[in-house]
Amino acid sequence: MKLVIIDYGAGNIKSIQFAFKRLGVNAVLSNNIDEIKTADKVIFPGVGEASSAMKMLQESGLDKVIPTLKQPVLGICLGMQLMCNSSEEGNTKGLGIFDVDIKKFSNAVKVPQMGWNVIYNLKSDLFKGIEEKEFMYLVHSFYAENCAEAIATTDYEIEYASALKKDNFYGVQFHPEKSGVEGAKILKNFLELNTNN
Repeated sequence: MKLVIIDYGAGNIKSIQFAFKRLGVNAVLSNNIDEIKTADKVIFPGVGEASSAMKMLQESGLDKVIPTLKQPVLGICLGMQLMCNSSEEGNTKGLGIFDVDIKKFSNAVKVPQMGWNVIYNLKSDLFKGIEEKEFMYLVHSFYAENCAEAIATTDYEIEYASALKKDNFYGVQFHPEKSGVEGAKILKNFLELNTNN
């Protein structure tokens, strides 16, 4: 299997690469459009600020490529947020894959949400073998509003979408690569997905 992690300068890429290595898969880091297009599975990571990350995608032409991919694609954290319509962070226009907007938590709660929180209302084979209200590791100040494309939700101030799915595109707000055994199960499930799951 050819697994490509998109390397566009805004990812916590090494920890994701190590997580897949523990599952016996050597992920290729690449920003090469042909290599990304011919991968069996694609990871779209992201750590940092939305508008500067989007600028890096635009400079490399990846903003045009990612929405056209046909194989399973998993966006993680900021990667998932950039796949949405827009983000309040830096007033950023997203890739428009998921029909939802990214909002900022209010000052009524500690921001960023940092640490372990539960995911529930689990849908999709991405969560095969994962119990309702399983803990996952999160670090974020912005969230995807709850929507029809949500395949997991989390409660922090409000109930929000902590995972999204549309066609062959998946997104998780949490960090499966930092979420222990259960997070590793999600990555393994992603490797085993068909585009129709």
